[in-house]
Amino acid sequence: MQTIDLGTDVALGVTIPARNARGRLARIGPVLEEVLAKHKYPPIIERLLAEALVLTALLGSLLKDPTGQTTLQAQTENGIVDLLVCDYLGGELRGYVRHDAGRLAEAGPQPSLFALFGKGYLAITFDQPATDERYQGIVPLEGNSLAEAAQSYFTQSEQIPSIVRLAAAKGAGGWSAGGLLFQHLPEGEEGRDRLHTRLDHPDWPHVAILAGSAKPDELTDPGLPLDDLVWRLFHEEDEVRTLEPLALTRGCRCNRDYVRSVIARFPADERQAMVGEDGLIRVDCAFCSLSFPIALDEVT
Repeated sequence: MQTIDLGTDVALGVTIPARNARGRLARIGPVLEEVLAKHKYPPIIERLLAEALVLTALLGSLLKDPTGQTTLQAQTENGIVDLLVCDYLGGELRGYVRHDAGRLAEAGPQPSLFALFGKGYLAITFDQPATDERYQGIVPLEGNSLAEAAQSYFTQSEQIPSIVRLAAAKGAGGWSAGGLLFQHLPEGEEGRDRLHTRLDHPDWPHVAILAGSAKPDELTDPGLPLDDLVWRLFHEEDEVRTLEPLALTRGCRCNRDYVRSVIARFPADERQAMVGEDGLIRVDCAFCSLSFPIALDEVT
């Protein structure tokens, strides 16, 4: 069996049975550097994308369906950032940010979340082909950080008590980003109160305080394995279970065959209209910054 490094590019599931709680921790380093290398973002945007990718990894690793996909999308009105998209599929991560470089330069060294996004919303979509289920939740982009916006998502859309922590730092070895997500599990058995209506459940504040004590440098330190971090946070609990770790990689599903197959779905007259002055149909991938020149006869 392949050994998975618990220091970086990994997601780890955790359950605390006596507290009716579950959680995920994730950290990315080399994977993050691969994603960022495809773009030339300023540091503020790199940090934003780093935290968004970690959040996407946390959400994606919750899926029971190994073929499931999670998409995180932030769209705004009059924001410096007008679009942020991250995607998770089978442990593969990709993402990009579209922003106004001129306005960002005028915003100062530490723009707030509102300064970056203006009036916007956060949409999180879960697709699970194995069960033919698709779910999307949308909440306003509010709070002081992406982590706070994600917590609002779970409170408003899922109605599950949750805590989210995200951090990103750039050191001599490049960027590293980490995060955690802990939730109180819904009970909902017949004859009992549904837990999502009981945000004051006595077990939850205890878990939230311990999870919330994770420091940013602990979340981002690749020298601190995630299972050791779990021990630091919850060593006083009677039982803490860690699940099988999930390796994270950079992945983009664009390639010439895929691009040709997409173009081939359009009617002939629309394909003809796509041809540029050089006689080629050019398709750009925003995720990996690659351009695919396709001749019309390749799809006819």
